[in-house]
Parts: sequence; C-alpha cells; structure tokens
Amino acid sequence: MSEDPLLVETLGAANDRRVGIATLNAPRSLNALTLEMAEALFAQLAAWREDPAVACVVLRGSGERAFCAGGDVVRLRQSALAGDDHAARFFEREYRLDYLIHTYPKPIAVWGHGVVMGGGLGLMVGASHRIVTPQTRMAMPEVTVGLYPDVGGSWFLNRMPGRTGLFLALSGAPLNAADALWVGLADRFLRHDQWEAFVAGLAAIAWEEDPGRHAGQLSRLLRVLEAEAGERPASVVREHYDQIQALTDADSLLELVERITAYDGPDPWLQGAARTLASGCPTSVHLIWEQLRRTRHASLKEVFMAELILSINCMRFGNFAEGVRALLVDKDRKPRFAPAELRAVTPELVAAHFAAPWGDGPNPLADL
Repeated sequence: MSEDPLLVETLGAANDRRVGIATLNAPRSLNALTLEMAEALFAQLAAWREDPAVACVVLRGSGERAFCAGGDVVRLRQSALAGDDHAARFFEREYRLDYLIHTYPKPIAVWGHGVVMGGGLGLMVGASHRIVTPQTRMAMPEVTVGLYPDVGGSWFLNRMPGRTGLFLALSGAPLNAADALWVGLADRFLRHDQWEAFVAGLAAIAWEEDPGRHAGQLSRLLRVLEAEAGERPASVVREHYDQIQALTDADSLLELVERITAYDGPDPWLQGAARTLASGCPTSVHLIWEQLRRTRHASLKEVFMAELILSINCMRFGNFAEGVRALLVDKDRKPRFAPAELRAVTPELVAAHFAAPWGDGPNPLADL
C-alpha cells in the first residue's frame, strides 16, 4: 500500500468529463489529518477547481474503519510541548482547507463512512453532498482533551436545532447516521457496499456543458441510490431533543453544566453525556460556551479567523497537552487539568485564550 498521505485518481466519465477522487491514506491512525495531508489535499482541490474537465470531486478515507478521526493530536501535543510553530501552521492550513471546501465552486461528495470526528467533520461539513452509512459514528469530543470544537464548529454547531449544538459540544455525545442527517451534518444515507455502484454511477453520468448543473446531476444519482439503501437507524438526538432543550435551559454556564451532570435517569445516552462533561476540561467548557456566544452571528470567514486565535492559544496553555497525554499517550485516562474545577476558571484566563497571539498584526486568515 502506498505511504503517500493522499491518494489521487481521476475517473473517466461521459462527455469527456472526469471525476476527481481523493483518499485520505492513513488507515492505521483512522486517517488522522496531518499537516502534510492537509497541504496535499488543498493543492489537489485547487488544481481540480481550475480544470474544466473535472465535473465533481469525491473525498473518502482509506480502509474500512474511518473517513477521518480528527487531527493528529499527538503531533500537535509534541508541538505544544516544544513551543514550535508546527501547531500554528497546521491550524492555518487546516482551516484554509476547510474554507476551500465550504466555498468550492464544484460539487464535492464526501463518503463519511465509519469514524468522523473533529477534523474529519471539518472536511465533511462544508461539502455540497455529504454521505453517511450505517457505520457512521460522529462526535466532537474535544472537551475531553482540553480543546474545543473547531474546524468550523463555531459555525455549524450554532446552526443546529435549538441548543443541540451547545449540548453536543459540551458533552461530546456520539451521533449516528440519522443524527447527522437531522442536525444538518449530512445529506444522504447509503450503505457502504454501495460505493462501487456510486462510482459506476459517477462514470455513467452524461455531465452537462453547464457546470452549474453538475450538482443537480450528482444529487439525482444519490437520490436513486438512497432509495435502494434500505432503512436508516433512528435518530437518538432527535428522540432526545426535548430533554436536551430542558437540560440546557439555564441562565448561566454553571447552572447549565449542573443540570446536565446531575442527570441520574435510566437513559444510557444521557448518562454518557453527563459523564463526559463531568470529566471534561473545565477551561474547555468555558471556552465552548464563550466561543459559541461570540460567533453566533459571525460569517464563515470570521469563524475561522476566531478559531485560529483560540486554537493557537490552546497550545500555549497546558490543558491540551495534558488531555492528550491522559487519553492517547500514557492512556491512564486521569487528566490533571488546571484549574481542576469549573468555578475556578477565571474570566481573565478565558479572555487570555481569545487574545490574538500575534498582537496588533493581521490575522493570517484575513485573506480568505
């Protein structure tokens, strides 16, 4: 198997058109996004954007287990401990890539099979045609490692039904395929074994001369395949919507967290959400609350600019390195976050995370 971080192929189609297929190629790490992978994918998407023969693009992950399980947080931890600029460069490249996908002029289909978390959602959520399968498992679990849902999370979480986005950000609760469809993270439900039929269908499309019609042609293919996909699972989030609204109906962050973590009912999904929030990083909880408040009416560009500041600053403080150590390095699952309690997180500490690390200079993403 090739060791290239990104595998690229073009599929011949009707009317002398082609379909670009890019595959994240790190199956042993569940296709965790690296700096090299992000740069390669950005360059390839930019090239396909300028090629008039390319009608649409498909993005998928290598292997059977995941599309993308998130960013390479172990490498980011190494950068945070070393105090070098790798993490800052990674976040800038990643957010540029995510923004490119959001604003891409050609249809992009993302095959969101298996694990789709963190940075994987950043690659998927901005695509024009987002496909989930019965094995899709999504989450934004950054609260467990001293981070917050970035990669545009400030954009899409604020646009979910009610306060669902806030609840999912604070609790890291898992989502299935039907959940993804209901909260707006996906568009189509297919079986994973329909991949070959999907590729064959792409090759058979008589792509029209007008590029503006290509998205509709792709949609028609997916509509036919979805009709053959069979029954989708029930949406757990939809079933819990009223409870989520009740649990998050609070006048302050402290009250909201107390409501969720105090849940003692029989529902295992809500029990898991309560446990994750209770054991999460207290500073991250404050950052999630404040970031979603600040970006509620922000543009997509403003969201990524704000997230770049916050993400770089999370590398400067110790909670991210400690959270990744406990979860993925030493694997003792006993992070020693500081402060250790929600009430001990001061407004000054929160404000420091939102201060531009480059001072009065321009934001590196100001040119988006």
